Amino acid sequence: MTLQSINPTTGELFAAYEEWSTEQAQDVVCKVHQDYVAWHRTGFDRRASLMRNAAGILRDNAREYAKLMAEEMGKPFLDGIAEAEKCAKACEYFAENAETFLSRQPVLTDARKTFVAFNPLGVVLAIMPWNFPFWQVFRFAAPSLMAGNAALLKHASNVPGCALAIEKIFRAAGFPENLFRTLMIASKQVDALIEHPLVRAVTLTGSGAAGRAVASKAGAVLKKTVLELGGSDPYLILEDADPHSAAAICARGRLVNSGQSCIAAKRFIVVEEARPAFEKRFVELMSKAKMGDPFEGGTEIGPLARHDLRDTLHRQVVASVGKGARLLLGGTVPNHPGAYYPPTVLTDVGKGMPAYEEELFGPVAAIIPAKSEAEAIAIANDTSFGLGGAVITRDLPRGERIAEFEIESGMVFVNENVRSDPKVPFGGIKESGYGRELSSYGIKEFVNIKTVMVYS
Repeated sequence: MTLQSINPTTGELFAAYEEWSTEQAQDVVCKVHQDYVAWHRTGFDRRASLMRNAAGILRDNAREYAKLMAEEMGKPFLDGIAEAEKCAKACEYFAENAETFLSRQPVLTDARKTFVAFNPLGVVLAIMPWNFPFWQVFRFAAPSLMAGNAALLKHASNVPGCALAIEKIFRAAGFPENLFRTLMIASKQVDALIEHPLVRAVTLTGSGAAGRAVASKAGAVLKKTVLELGGSDPYLILEDADPHSAAAICARGRLVNSGQSCIAAKRFIVVEEARPAFEKRFVELMSKAKMGDPFEGGTEIGPLARHDLRDTLHRQVVASVGKGARLLLGGTVPNHPGAYYPPTVLTDVGKGMPAYEEELFGPVAAIIPAKSEAEAIAIANDTSFGLGGAVITRDLPRGERIAEFEIESGMVFVNENVRSDPKVPFGGIKESGYGRELSSYGIKEFVNIKTVMVYS
């Protein structure tokens, strides 16, 4: 068997890699654990030095990595460069802050000394998706390795080249040879890895179905999991919002990564008073986005990562129109090679439509009308997802109140797009998963929070 990387721009085979046997994968688990035994006793200065080396390699080779992302999953070239640079910043952030985040925390008790210590767990298995093939990995790996853990990566099957490139980065940076390893395996081998006694925890970014499968297996063997799953982020456009700035924020948020992001803006809940002006400007901006070859200058939207993903997205659009949604823009499959789908805007979206109920993973926007702030909030929360969201209003205290107390999600932004930042926790609730990545909260997900009490 082979793992095949298909270039979504051309539909042609880009590269093929031999799939490992279960025995090969299990052997690598043992090697990773052996390097962990020594690694977890290293000091933070040593870890930080190597992590800064990784950041330098990412920056020095950003164009090479961007080319690989474009060829394997269609990311526009400039976006790939930005992704590599974001990974470098995460490496530097945790190199700088990990020791502080994981320092002893003293507690006053009846003992002579009491403190909470943070010790690494061991080998952590990461199951990662294709849409941000470098960033998704580094936002797990940088804090985990700085905490003293070791890492196994089971990357998406369509980006094996990216997976191997990341492994090379850590080796070139000077990390122990087997501290971070990529597993060239298919999904059917994941259960055996979770069961392996040397694998101590699992993190997954992916679909709800994948999250349920991993959580079920990990739960059966009592292993910690962090799940970052899908999202259908609501953006509330209130009646006092400036239509031009609101449309700009929403168009930018919907088209990030060609619309293939769990935290992309997806449902635009517009109070009726603001709807005509917002819709007009939003459609104008969406129609101006340049779709084309990822390597062409100015390309904002590349192909979707696979043809089957494009076809699924189109079926969701057609089904929504069939149930009463109106098509304001796009909605047709281009008659040329590549897994392309144009910027598309649906309005009058309501309950029972795929555009209301499901995640649309591509450049398709769903406009949902609301009569009032209260109804907009109710619609925003009328979903199984809870990853991110945004509120757009001129009244900042109002926006802050809605963001803090009303929207059911892990992240809410006021007058800006939802995005990840190493300084703040990233993750969701409901069917968008549990646990957090990044920040001081994320680095503690895969440590043993240990109480130590010393008596005379």
